[in-house]
Amino acid sequence: MSKVTQFLARITSGGLSRSRYGRLAFAVTVAMALVASGCVAGFNPLNPLKPLPAAPLQAASPPAAVAPPVPTPAAAPPPAQSLPDVISVVQQVKPAVVSIVTESVGLNVFLQRVREQGTGSGVIFDPAGYILTNNHVIEGARQITVLLPDDRTFDGTVVGRDPLTDLAVVKIDGANLPVARLGDSDQLRVGEWAIAIGNALALPGGPTVTVGVISAVGRSVPEPSGTILHDVIQTDAAINPGNSGGPLVNPRGEVIGINTVIASEAQGIGFAIAINEAKPIVEQLLASGRVVWPWIGVGVQDVTKRLATQLRLSVSEGVLIQDVQRGGPADRAGIRPGDVVVKLEDASVKSVRQLQTEMRKYKIGVDVRITVVRGNQQQVVTVRLQEMPRGL
Repeated sequence: MSKVTQFLARITSGGLSRSRYGRLAFAVTVAMALVASGCVAGFNPLNPLKPLPAAPLQAASPPAAVAPPVPTPAAAPPPAQSLPDVISVVQQVKPAVVSIVTESVGLNVFLQRVREQGTGSGVIFDPAGYILTNNHVIEGARQITVLLPDDRTFDGTVVGRDPLTDLAVVKIDGANLPVARLGDSDQLRVGEWAIAIGNALALPGGPTVTVGVISAVGRSVPEPSGTILHDVIQTDAAINPGNSGGPLVNPRGEVIGINTVIASEAQGIGFAIAINEAKPIVEQLLASGRVVWPWIGVGVQDVTKRLATQLRLSVSEGVLIQDVQRGGPADRAGIRPGDVVVKLEDASVKSVRQLQTEMRKYKIGVDVRITVVRGNQQQVVTVRLQEMPRGL
């Protein structure tokens, strides 16, 4: 483990749990295209608010014979965000939100094989019966049952899944299936309303609806399996066990995220995979049942101003290399822990998501130029992209 990784481990806080309901433990394959392996967390105490001091009193003086000042018109306040019509949104989306019940085989404390059952959620996004959900909801399932709010029940089959992004597509065969519209998560603004719908706690009677706001966007959060999810939406809409795979919806009734994990040691902190991050994954899963990720064999972390100060980096944005897999593409190219990636070919790189996006533009086996900052010097190295090994 590199010194960079050791340092980040000391300042990283945990406490995240998945919102699947049922099984108490998960054996999830950690598949990392970039082997992302860190997430910095922490809080700085806010100074208490202080009232403005009163203006000093002035001695009275005779009025001067001058024209009174013309008051400057006050700037118009920004328009207030109206309350969402939650009832209408729920009527649009709820019919397409499904409960997913899985059966699998596990081992009890006596190492005996026992039947296990788990539940989660999903959302129908195509009238042909394609459902978007989380990989951890269906992973290892021998049988999948899908229940619709109209009481119809279907057998589900896995079309494809991607452990790296914790996304999966399940197929059911049925007629007149309701469909939810997918939105544009890149247009989200912090503070706007968000509505979570899902099979919370596997309660009977249909999906549960909770309302909150978009608390933050572009988060990177670790899953219990160790996988780092990037471009994640944070919301205070209540997300509970069983919500995994269910939609996070905007006031227009569009799916903007897939609810995935909750902060178990905090209140009002849940996370959803941004739908724009999910769309290209879904396309590959529908086409081939799996996602082919270009891989260079590094552990990475977004560089922030706080992290740059703590590690005394010479740049305040980019992608920090935490670990380099021995014998991997990056290792052979001379990349080291502590390097900061700032460019891939001619494209600037300011985040892990940007690095992943740029790498996806190139085919496996192609040589790409990566610019890194080492100390105070920039260096350009050539790395040959490989397909991510299965089982990582």
